[in-house]
Amino acid sequence: MGALDSLSDYISDYFYVSKKKKRKVMQTVNIKVKMDCDGCERRVKNAVSSMKGVNSVEVNRKIHKVTVSGYVEPKKVLKRIERTGKKAEMWPYVPYNIVAYPYAVGTYDKKAPSGYVRKSEQSLLQPLPGAPDDNFISLFSDENPNACTVM
Repeated sequence: MGALDSLSDYISDYFYVSKKKKRKVMQTVNIKVKMDCDGCERRVKNAVSSMKGVNSVEVNRKIHKVTVSGYVEPKKVLKRIERTGKKAEMWPYVPYNIVAYPYAVGTYDKKAPSGYVRKSEQSLLQPLPGAPDDNFISLFSDENPNACTVM
């Protein structure tokens, strides 16, 4: 009976087309938008808040950041903001206390708001240029039985 069950499942899956919609997840989208005045701030906020699925919109003009939370897709929010005539990009910064080496070459950015550094995967992998290597430190330790032969 197992063969008949698997055959009937295969045939039913082949002929049955499901129209399931993907359910959007609740998420927070951070976008960097250049805003100069109250009118710019109002225009961006009204454009985003009129989208379907948006729960809240927070605009911080001082650091040029728009935070949108709701059942939205980040690309659609970005496109909606760009339709207002403002230059927009996904938020490229993370808080500096999250990054292991905030002053490394790839992460430090003078244009970043205070308390933030540029998001970079290289900064997490590369040590500081002047930091000693672990191999050299363990080479001359007391726990290494061959340390006297090296010297």
